[in-house]
Amino acid sequence: MKNNQENTPELPDPSSLVRFMQMALQEAKAAAEEGEVPCGAVIVWSGRIIGRAHNQVETLRDPTAHAEILAITQAAGAIGDWRLDGADLYVTKEPCPMCAGALVLARVRRLIFGVRDPVRGGAGSVFPIVSHPSSPHRLEILEGILEAECKAILQTFFRRRRQEENERPS
Repeated sequence: MKNNQENTPELPDPSSLVRFMQMALQEAKAAAEEGEVPCGAVIVWSGRIIGRAHNQVETLRDPTAHAEILAITQAAGAIGDWRLDGADLYVTKEPCPMCAGALVLARVRRLIFGVRDPVRGGAGSVFPIVSHPSSPHRLEILEGILEAECKAILQTFFRRRRQEENERPS
């Protein structure tokens, strides 16, 4: 587990980190079962879940229906405010630039993710959106929580997808 920010509020205890990331993994599994890229997100505020979602891009035919965006919308509705100050987002994969920007705009306190996205990562792997020095709000970042499990579900999904594509008649 890496903590990429200094002088931050007290971190969640290790058992909470694992418990909430396991819930995000459950969401990712639901996405995979629906044929969606297996990414799951859970938003926690004051120790309780206020948002929970998985990718639904294909299901909703909406390019913005990423787990993080759907969880943010749900969380804002749960507390009656778009400002998610003090909220922590647990997500199985590093957010893309769109989702990273939404996290900044929603003022989420902490981003906790399982595996980096070396192609589209918006939390530092490619784009430093959530921690950019010119941003008026920067998120604390914790990465590598249940990394092996988060990586495995993505690899399994894309391996199956490639196999299915190869088996289709031309």
